[in-house]
Amino acid sequence: MKMALNTCAALLLAAATPIHAQDYPKGSVSLVIPLAPGDATDTSARAIAEELSRELKVAIVPVNRPGAGGALGTEMVVKSKPDGYTIILTNNASLVFRSILDPKTANYNPLTDLTPLGLAMRSPSILAVRSDAPYKTFAEMVEHSKKNPGSVRVGTAGAGSVGDFCVLTLNSLTGAGLVTVPFTGASPAVTALLGGHVEGVVLALGTMTGHLRSGTLRGIVISSKYPDFPDIPTLSELGYSEPLFGVWVGFFAPAGVPAEVTRTLVPALERAIRSPAIGAKLRPLGMLMDYSPPEKLLAEISEEHARVQGLARKAGLLK
Repeated sequence: MKMALNTCAALLLAAATPIHAQDYPKGSVSLVIPLAPGDATDTSARAIAEELSRELKVAIVPVNRPGAGGALGTEMVVKSKPDGYTIILTNNASLVFRSILDPKTANYNPLTDLTPLGLAMRSPSILAVRSDAPYKTFAEMVEHSKKNPGSVRVGTAGAGSVGDFCVLTLNSLTGAGLVTVPFTGASPAVTALLGGHVEGVVLALGTMTGHLRSGTLRGIVISSKYPDFPDIPTLSELGYSEPLFGVWVGFFAPAGVPAEVTRTLVPALERAIRSPAIGAKLRPLGMLMDYSPPEKLLAEISEEHARVQGLARKAGLLK
């Protein structure tokens, strides 16, 4: 009788126990991609989704929600049920830059409204000029711009983009007076450079890889070293105290997702991201796998948020 009671009590206790990691996931997981299909980040996200599906043994369903520079898809996830069945792969442009410059559209705080799951990859920003430009190095460009105020126009992917803040950084460090020309995307900026409508561009590597390889464009500064273009110097290598902003991309869930879920999801994502197959797929897109755990990703967001806010204030971009 006593044994029967003990068995019954054990069964009741098991029934009352909260859901554990091994119970997640029980069904498909939606992976929100806040960009249009075919974008380099979209292609990368789908490749990682396939690996993650193998790890979790459930379908990972990519859902494109482009709009407002990534803010639309990000806000959708922020407002989603925090149960681990809706996650997002997004970049610092929508999380940090847009949330500071356009809080009406990007009405969320990346430090409190999302749960970091891990950094996935990076793409360096490059300041590039045409191969026939009168300046061959960054120092020569700065000198030319100082001697000819307003003569060096630098295209970016859009107002408030990572490239915009790279130009702010360059002007802050050198006093070069480079003129920012925001376009509606990276491709139009490259087209304008090739057509002689601007003297340079600051963009993520992926858009310019072919032109750099062919020699049509020449990179003169890069935010971080990239194996395929080892001769392009960083600002640090040129003796400057601050780096250019690069593009990083990470996985997030809504704030408040249970620890039982992250205990399963975080290591599964790490294994998926670190898969050799992913690294091979990323490199042709101008991206490098660079996994970091959630706590390091959160620290990077916090540091970058403070730096961007300071630059924006100094430039008079904040009310």
